[in-house]
Amino acid sequence: MIALIQRVSRSSVRVEGRIVGEIGTGVNILVGVVRGDSREDIDRLISKIPVLRIFPDERGRMNRSLIDIGGSALVISQFTLAADLKKGRRPSFDKAMPPEEARKLYGEFCRELSQHVPVERGIFGAMMEVEILNDGPVTLILDSHAL
Repeated sequence: MIALIQRVSRSSVRVEGRIVGEIGTGVNILVGVVRGDSREDIDRLISKIPVLRIFPDERGRMNRSLIDIGGSALVISQFTLAADLKKGRRPSFDKAMPPEEARKLYGEFCRELSQHVPVERGIFGAMMEVEILNDGPVTLILDSHAL
């Protein structure tokens, strides 16, 4: 499971012109579910994300976590994170988990994260417009298979 985490001042997601998820200070998380992912991958990411010290303290040093600042997470499914770009010019998405299975793990990821911080989300499989006001900018990639 791949999570692209961006520290944000605010973020929102629209589907068919309607805002379906919106947060203020916190993190925007794009989640890619790859073949072979399981509950263990969710647990690895959830053990890290809420406590990552990526927010500034009073001296401006990245020393505070999402929990510390009382921030929120906007979680959006993003199968393109599983893209293989090794051959040719067109990405291959063979590594992405099939949608029915990925939807379940995405939902579990959101539910587990919501046990730690407030969570808003996009709509799985929908065409979404994501607005991100990246703060810093601070952008990190977590791969559950590398943790």
